[in-house]
Amino acid sequence: MADIVVKKSKIEGNGVFAARDFKKGEIILRLDTGHVISEIELATLPENEKRYVERCNGKYILVQPPERYVNHSCDPNTKVESFCDIAKRE
Repeated sequence: MADIVVKKSKIEGNGVFAARDFKKGEIILRLDTGHVISEIELATLPENEKRYVERCNGKYILVQPPERYVNHSCDPNTKVESFCDIAKRE
């Protein structure tokens, strides 16, 4: 994971930051889809963990670090395709 770092964001909590330059179209992160949880497990998660749950193809995935720290942006540097964050620009 030397390509990215998780650190405090000036905007909100922790964030994911590039530790090197990425080329347009390069995969920056690949979502780990191996942490599938049931609806019962979802219901019992603490509220602060529920914010890290994504619903994909009818399954609930508990997003793990560092992916869980990717912050929202109105002008994002990445796009999501096939469970990956991909660089939109150099």
